[in-house]
Amino acid sequence: MKTRHLCLIFFIISCKPASELNDSYKYSSRKQTISKNGAVASAHPLASKAGVAAMRKGGNAFDAAIATQFTLAVVYPGAGNIGGGGFMVARLQSGELVSLDYRETAPASAHKNMYLDSSGNIIKGKSTGSPTASGVPGSVAGIIETLKYAKLPLKELIDPAISIAENGFAVTAAEASSLNNLQDKFTKYNSGPTAFHKSIPWKAGDTLKQKDLARTLIRIRDEGAKGFYEGETAKLIA
Repeated sequence: MKTRHLCLIFFIISCKPASELNDSYKYSSRKQTISKNGAVASAHPLASKAGVAAMRKGGNAFDAAIATQFTLAVVYPGAGNIGGGGFMVARLQSGELVSLDYRETAPASAHKNMYLDSSGNIIKGKSTGSPTASGVPGSVAGIIETLKYAKLPLKELIDPAISIAENGFAVTAAEASSLNNLQDKFTKYNSGPTAFHKSIPWKAGDTLKQKDLARTLIRIRDEGAKGFYEGETAKLIA
């Protein structure tokens, strides 16, 4: 699957009081806001709300970023996933600048000729549409590394994402259209039905529940990076 990286700001949620912060079926987007104490911007309102919630609990900008990113993995599956990678650039309160590159890396068994046949010709589709096209995801490693700058425990930052994955959220018209357009690929690349399969077309307001993702996030919550790169999750990926 082609990995997209988030670089456009769409939804801003301010740190002013807001009702129904945890309601994943009633949310709206704002493209502009004014706030005294801080704001969180992301590609989905529910993810921004998770970041704001982290700051209201006493967290800093890093806490907000972690909570937002984990929630994006649930509510923005087309690009905000834990199966990809990213970057972090930040300035600490002391003025120190920090940066972190957690893009995907090639698997240990990768080699320079892995996409070529015995004659040295490119095997069409092998580098874009086969299991060997995937890199080792860097998102979880990057998030765990970011925790050293945060104030809150991982559990408090990831639990909103787990709750939405387990209980579901209402998809928008754009999300429904995207899921409908990918049904053939969901069937082609999976051995059985997934949370994204639907016998009738998705429509705005439908509930998307991701039980497997919830269990994956729980393993990260309980075991940290090892809960993703080792053990049950690693076996499932392999």
